[in-house]
This record gives sequence, structure tokens and C-alpha cells, in this order.
Amino acid sequence: MSDPTLLVLSSLADGDKHGYAMMEDIAVFSGTRLGPGTLYGAITRLEERGFIRAIPTDDRRQPYRLTAEGKAHLKEQLDKLEQIVKSGHRRLRQS
Repeated sequence: MSDPTLLVLSSLADGDKHGYAMMEDIAVFSGTRLGPGTLYGAITRLEERGFIRAIPTDDRRQPYRLTAEGKAHLKEQLDKLEQIVKSGHRRLRQS
């Protein structure tokens, strides 16, 4: 799986993170290394949709937090993926 927005939402599901921490977390749990342009493009799109928000900080690194809308969207997308995975496994067994 390599949809950057889904990877960012999944990374933030267990707590607030700044960009570099998300990149490292995503690489560990998904095996996908997002480049900075891809990561920050996804962050911008997710902020525009209200799925994540920046948290005020005095640090130079900007942390982000998953919103309630973001959690709901992530759950919906993961449920869809789960159905695809189940269907794929079932079809493999039948072939």
C-alpha cells in the first residue's frame, strides 16, 4: 500500500507527529519511504480536508494531529481495504 494520505493518517492514529517522525514511522510500519515532497503534499491535502491539523508549538518542527473527521475517514478507508484483502484471499484459495 502506498497511498500517502492513508499512510499519514495511519501514522497519526497513535499520536501527534512532525513530518520527519511520520516519514520514519511510515517506513517502519509499511516499508514505504515517502519523500519530503510526497509527504508534505499529502499533509497539505489532509489539512485542507480537515482530516489533520497543525498543533501550535515553539519548536521548529510542526507536529500534526488527527481530527475526528480524519479518524472517521481512516476507519472507512481501512474497512474498504479489509474487504479487498478478504476478497483477494478468497479468490486466491479458489484458483
